[in-house]
Amino acid sequence: MAQAQSGDMVKVHYTGRLADGTIFDTSRQRDPLEFTLGGGEILPGVEQAVLGMTAGEAKSITIPAAHAYGPHQPERVIEIERHQLPPDIQPELGQHLHMQRQDGETLEVVVTALTEGNITLDANHPLAGHDLTFDLQLVEIL
Repeated sequence: MAQAQSGDMVKVHYTGRLADGTIFDTSRQRDPLEFTLGGGEILPGVEQAVLGMTAGEAKSITIPAAHAYGPHQPERVIEIERHQLPPDIQPELGQHLHMQRQDGETLEVVVTALTEGNITLDANHPLAGHDLTFDLQLVEIL
């Protein structure tokens, strides 16, 4: 039976879980994820796990935070005064906003706290600081 090798296009079903069992993403209710092994399209740890698998094979892996989305960086959390937001934006907890940095780059932030006068914004990736467990099933090698 053929094993998945670097350069192969593959289809993989996955379920991603946090250490507490919370599922943060799954392909089970949709088409499997399709990507080229070695193409750098997905987390390197997932790519490494799929290498050598055969169609139909399943496995679970855990990727430490440092090798996934990195540690949560407190310096990427800022508090601003509400009046600094455009007047048409009514912030809500969990809302994703786009901010433009001084260098022109766009940054996605999440509203993590609200007070009457201030808003806390977090520019960390939502999965930063978390070890990630993936249940993988190689559906097909194309």
